[in-house]
Amino acid sequence: MNGITIYEFDALASEQSDGASSVDLPCVPTEVFEWLEAQCLRTSAAGDAVWLKLTQRRGRRAVQVTSYVGVIRAPNGYQIEVLPKVGKAIGGGAAEARRLLIDMLCCLQGFRHIQTDRARLTAARTPLLEVFINEFLRAVEHVVKRGLRGDYTSRQDNLHALRGKLLIAPQLRHNLVRADRFFTEHDEFSTNRPENRLIRAALRSTLAIARSHDNQRLARELAFAFADIPPSCAPRIDFQRVRRDRGMDYYGDALAWARLILEDESPLTGPKSHTAPSLLFPMEAVFEAFVAKHLARQLPRSLTLKTQARRHHLVRHQGQSWFQLKPDLLIRHGERDLVVLDTKWKLLDGSKANGTDKYGLSQADFYQLQAYGQGYLDGQGEVVLIYPKTDTFQQALPVFEFPKIEGLRLWVLPFCLTSRALIASETTCLAGRHLSETSAGTLLERPR
Repeated sequence: MNGITIYEFDALASEQSDGASSVDLPCVPTEVFEWLEAQCLRTSAAGDAVWLKLTQRRGRRAVQVTSYVGVIRAPNGYQIEVLPKVGKAIGGGAAEARRLLIDMLCCLQGFRHIQTDRARLTAARTPLLEVFINEFLRAVEHVVKRGLRGDYTSRQDNLHALRGKLLIAPQLRHNLVRADRFFTEHDEFSTNRPENRLIRAALRSTLAIARSHDNQRLARELAFAFADIPPSCAPRIDFQRVRRDRGMDYYGDALAWARLILEDESPLTGPKSHTAPSLLFPMEAVFEAFVAKHLARQLPRSLTLKTQARRHHLVRHQGQSWFQLKPDLLIRHGERDLVVLDTKWKLLDGSKANGTDKYGLSQADFYQLQAYGQGYLDGQGEVVLIYPKTDTFQQALPVFEFPKIEGLRLWVLPFCLTSRALIASETTCLAGRHLSETSAGTLLERPR
């Protein structure tokens, strides 16, 4: 494949940079590097999400990817695969990092149509973009096997035989001296409906970007099944016309992939005039969705996990509430808030407890959690920061206390990405006072 695989926050240099090597500084073709630089300037000027930024490495110009993962595809077809940085920490190389990312993407809203087992198997040997393409093609193959849905549409035409209803006014206008013609309105059964046009357009795009021989072959076979259907010329309008009729459920996955391909719902690398479809995902959002899905399964039935709470604000000013407090996760018992949790996609080092490193924690995050604790827990209870588990961060850090807020404590806990569980030590007792009152049992899974 014409491309390169890197990890989050890696920097890229141009192949013309003297002395740059593929070992300490990955390089891309000059044409691709110049395009990436242009994207940095464009996103900065437009105020878009910063997925790429300009930097320097060893005195050379470079571009650095940020916390977005997925696939960047340059207009010339060169592909840059960006994998989660935690892949370096847990070992297993690029294949394991791809499998981990696919597991996490399945928890992301709007991306739950991935067939996990098949995608993870494919990821072991092919780049992410080919994995996504294969998932789309398999979904379309399922549609073809079940049969393309057609529909009756009303059509007006000047025919040689009477069919349907004769339209008197057009007949007099067009066929006054043509006794062999009939201007009629009739119903015609056709597979030319929005759902099929959208899939046909997505197949055409897929054929242009797929590099895998198997994906190319399958895409051509499926395109043949849609040969009589024109591709959608206005995807956004056709998506608005999509009808989920009875018996159309089997179209769901294929249309979800088609929307991703045609409407570019992920952050883009350029305006639509650029033929550079890319799939990029913010890892903060992916990690939050992954934790939310699996943590909910660890809770006792008496507790519920709420995502993206919005009930409180930081201050009031002249009768108005300002600065909404939006914790990632909130554990509740009935109508009572028990624990506030916030996910952070950052690698900590549990061995660096000195005053300089502070495990790699951010002071701003502590201010944020203090505000959450006061807003949602009235300063009495536990707040939690959740980070991915790595070899350097395998167990909960000693509890943090707020000197001026005696009833509020802060925990920093690892979340194991492979076992999909939040890890707490034997001394960790989140929401202990509340849980003992409700007899809810143990909140978190403890290591055996």
